[in-house]
Amino acid sequence: MLKWLTTSFWDFIASRILRNRVVLLITLTLFTIFMAFQWKNMRFTYTEANLLPDHHEVNIQYNSFLEKFGEEGNLIVIGFKDSTFFTPKNIKLWENFIGEIKKDKAVELSLSIEDLRVLQKDTSEQSFKLVPFINNEKISESYLKEKEQEFFNNLPFYEGMLFNKESGAIRFAIYIDKKIVNTSARKDFVIKYLNDDRIEAFEKASGIDLKISGMPYIRTLNSQSIIDEIGLFVGAALLITSLLFFFFFRSFRATLISMLIVIIGVMWSFGTLGLLNYEITVLTAIIPPLIIVIGIPNCIFLINKYQQEIKKHGNKAKSLQRVISKVGNATLMTNLTTAAGFATFIITDSELLKEFGIVASLNILFLFFLCLIIIPIIYSYMPLPKEKHLAHLGKNYINSFVKWIENTIRKHPIAIYISAIALLVFGIIGIYQIKISGSIIEDMPKKAGFFQDIVFYEKEFDGVMPLEIMIDTKKPKRALKSATLKRINELQETIEEIPELSKPVSVVNLVKYAKQSFYNGNPEYYELPTKQEETFILSYIKNSTKKGNENMLKSYVDSTGQYARVTTFMRDIGTDKMKKIEDRLQEKINTLFPSEQYTVTMTGKAYVFEKGTHYLVKNLVLSLLFAIFLISLLMAYLFRSFKMIIISLLPNILPLIITAGVMGFFGIPIKPSTILVFSIAFGISVDDTIHFLAKYRQELKANNWKIKKSVFNTVKEAGISMFYTSVVLFFGFSVFTLSSFGGTVALGSLVAATLLFAMLANLILLPALLLTLEKTIANEQEFIEPKIDILAEDKEEEEENKNE
Repeated sequence: MLKWLTTSFWDFIASRILRNRVVLLITLTLFTIFMAFQWKNMRFTYTEANLLPDHHEVNIQYNSFLEKFGEEGNLIVIGFKDSTFFTPKNIKLWENFIGEIKKDKAVELSLSIEDLRVLQKDTSEQSFKLVPFINNEKISESYLKEKEQEFFNNLPFYEGMLFNKESGAIRFAIYIDKKIVNTSARKDFVIKYLNDDRIEAFEKASGIDLKISGMPYIRTLNSQSIIDEIGLFVGAALLITSLLFFFFFRSFRATLISMLIVIIGVMWSFGTLGLLNYEITVLTAIIPPLIIVIGIPNCIFLINKYQQEIKKHGNKAKSLQRVISKVGNATLMTNLTTAAGFATFIITDSELLKEFGIVASLNILFLFFLCLIIIPIIYSYMPLPKEKHLAHLGKNYINSFVKWIENTIRKHPIAIYISAIALLVFGIIGIYQIKISGSIIEDMPKKAGFFQDIVFYEKEFDGVMPLEIMIDTKKPKRALKSATLKRINELQETIEEIPELSKPVSVVNLVKYAKQSFYNGNPEYYELPTKQEETFILSYIKNSTKKGNENMLKSYVDSTGQYARVTTFMRDIGTDKMKKIEDRLQEKINTLFPSEQYTVTMTGKAYVFEKGTHYLVKNLVLSLLFAIFLISLLMAYLFRSFKMIIISLLPNILPLIITAGVMGFFGIPIKPSTILVFSIAFGISVDDTIHFLAKYRQELKANNWKIKKSVFNTVKEAGISMFYTSVVLFFGFSVFTLSSFGGTVALGSLVAATLLFAMLANLILLPALLLTLEKTIANEQEFIEPKIDILAEDKEEEEENKNE
């Protein structure tokens, strides 16, 4: 029944497509217009990728921290290393540069030289007051020289925060309004005030080389780079695939038809993002060029089949009918396996990956329908291909390649297996050397100006990635108690001993600064108060907050006085180092803060991202296993033979192992971008296996189950299309190496390499396996009639084969 339905179904589909050409073209046009209107709903992401599900403990802790202290990634820093800053000319230029920025309503707080405030004791009010560090009325060369000495030597509270005492590097801070830091208003602010023209004008006038960083600035420029690269990828993918397509087919109309299809596919992919109201992220941004790269092989199979039919009998109507009815199943199956490779991301708990998987898999299926409808319809209106358009079917270089494959399989089977085993061992050894990376900035454009500025802050201020420690004292107002302050101070001393972390800041620093101010600013007194000093110094602090200086405490302690925070910044370090740092800090926390009195959690963007990476790796390993299982089920349904499932999986799993080995030996870490390689490559590479085995079974029937003849006939017939599609896929994915993002480059190059390995495995190892297992699959009982006859031949065609 299924057999009859399958054959009849595709004959029915073919007749419906060719009889309803105008209606279908109008429908596709209207749907394309509808999808184009959905573009208005597209929006670019303004937050970092959250790789953890909302219900994960790390996310819950991070959100709890944000509730107490607000968005922690709202700091923009502007710094430099220049001894000429403390001069009247440059101070004035700086005030003009920063003054306009501070007036914007997006700025919540600024910490700069002209508005820098220092604590001063007010004996009459028994409180501290904030007074300007620089008196603008006294500015002169000598005055600023004194202030420079005071800045570096008498303000230990700001050391590590505003200056590096050893190198003389300085940075000032702009705190963006937390309400707009994750919106488009942040982008508008950065582009308006920190654009290249404005920065260059200041640098030219002052001679000072500004270095700008901080999460809002990094995220804005990083997002802009993603947006810029979408156009680059789409254009490059169209160019390279069209050139390859024309080189293979030597036909402008075939090339233009293929380009039309993938351009519509790209429009639909953007429309899908808008329709589902998904954000454009670093992952979803690669879907449009992916559609181009994956769509072209569909066009190759269908157009190649049409031209083969024309060359065989010259009947256009019959050729178009057969393009749909004879290749429809194969194309559907290959698109389903490719879509399945992407769809496995949907089972992860990561919203980022779910959205990527949904949009990619949907649009791959859309591509199938586009190709199946547009190619036959357009060719039905065109004249028959000329002889020159069919010349590629007998190209010498293709025949030479196929003959080399045949000779290798026929004469060197042992060498094939030795090579396969050697590559397998290579891959397994390499797998044990793979490392996991959880860095936010690792994949950012290394040549971009803002990345070079990150390097400056890594060197001078030990990084820009915030790591937060939140301390719940379990009682209101306990955060300012002497016992708590001493514990926090000891924890900060441990943090200072770790070279990968910056000097920490907390309420302890403020209390130390208060004692220094109480003793008239003498830096020797920058330390925690003694028991005798605590009462009156802490009372000074409390009196100060009552007089409108609540900002002094609110950044470090919540409004109830129950929660305190310790903020440090982290260099871009490997996951292994980060884990050791976490373990060291956790050990110290467990020692200092008894669980019955305190609850201490580590959090912050850097910490959340690192945990998210590990979580993602585990999920994606499961998704890859699920992809293998899913495609195995599909193979079982298609071929109904356990032996054929094993034979079909081996040539596709081996390239994955080889690629993993290459990653290990060349130091390419497992991270959110590179872990995608395996599911994507596996889903695509299986397409070649399906085409090969489908044609192989067809040859078996035509040749009375003669294995050798069937294998070599299959290599000749299927080898050309497999070669064409693999070359297109290789160069298509290589387009991603044009990216400035390390992760995208790794994704493109690794998928391209894996697909190249897979083509060779499917053309060399797979036939060798079939020949070696000749005795065990040489009869019709072992290779059971499939549920779906992928490349079904009608009786007329069977007769043609017998007569040849």
